[in-house]
Amino acid sequence: MKRTYRAMQVGTPGTLELVQRPTPEPGAGEVLIAVEACGMCGADAADIEGADPAQQPPRVPGHEVVGCIAALGAGVPARWRVGQRVGVGRLGGHCNECDACRQGQFQLCRNQPFVGASCDGGYAEAMIARHTGLVSIPDELQAEEAAPILCAGLATFNALKKCGAEAGDLVAILGIGGLGHMALQYARRMGFRVAAIGRGRDIAGDALALGAHVYIDTRQEDAAQALKRMGGAMAIVTMLGDAAAIAAALPGLAPQGRLVVLGGGKEPLPVPMGLLVSGERSVLGSITGSPYENEKTLNFSVLSGARPWIETLPLERANEAYRRMRSGEVKFRMVLTMDSSA
Repeated sequence: MKRTYRAMQVGTPGTLELVQRPTPEPGAGEVLIAVEACGMCGADAADIEGADPAQQPPRVPGHEVVGCIAALGAGVPARWRVGQRVGVGRLGGHCNECDACRQGQFQLCRNQPFVGASCDGGYAEAMIARHTGLVSIPDELQAEEAAPILCAGLATFNALKKCGAEAGDLVAILGIGGLGHMALQYARRMGFRVAAIGRGRDIAGDALALGAHVYIDTRQEDAAQALKRMGGAMAIVTMLGDAAAIAAALPGLAPQGRLVVLGGGKEPLPVPMGLLVSGERSVLGSITGSPYENEKTLNFSVLSGARPWIETLPLERANEAYRRMRSGEVKFRMVLTMDSSA
């Protein structure tokens, strides 16, 4: 690689600035990645708008990173080689030493960085990554389409695997955005009867095209009652941070149904205890997942034809891309490319 690389860093909270940085050398157990594409995730907002330059050097956000290995640090296993296509998601690589790692629960490691938050991410032409956080990228996927799968895809794929529903069961997807549009595709391809729950009719056509069998508009009808008329959902997978909207849909769960929560909101979720006890219903939180699970998500996407709906802009237009993502103008994921001609 060149001696310097371009990066979009958070200079002041809420603002990205284009800078030139010296290309770093990977340390022990690390690799240098030549970045090709990086998706924009809603979680990037906290990293960009909540940054405190007084507490740490200007941070490069972005945690849906795809590129090629440009250099290897000491001690990197032989399975990783220069030129290999790799990706990095939100979880930046487990430590292999903590109690969670010793139990094989690598996604719960408390000693791993959060890419774009506690370490520099992929809004850049290069980044350093721990080898334990690397994900192998299938040849069938372009960098731009693989990038959102590393977070939005993984989070929803894993949530659906944990939801307890079986093929033929009704599964509701609450929130049809960057994550929800992947959840609809995966749920349909897993053999579920899929109900999409959103606000307004403007998204109905897209929801059905993405795989939903039925669309429920919460501005026109009660989501819980609509689910009950269909026999009740064995799972509701929610991407929302709106506790009231989630609570309103909760009575639509069938007996022994599960609410799977992906949204990271801080608002308490009101759950009637009687609803849980009387029908043996449950509430489950789900984090993104390990690199191994990420590779399974990518492979399933290849096999099933599930792909994110994306828009692309070059790195230097990251502020414009971020504004469009935050305003809801993007359908459904924005991806930054390192090609200035994009």
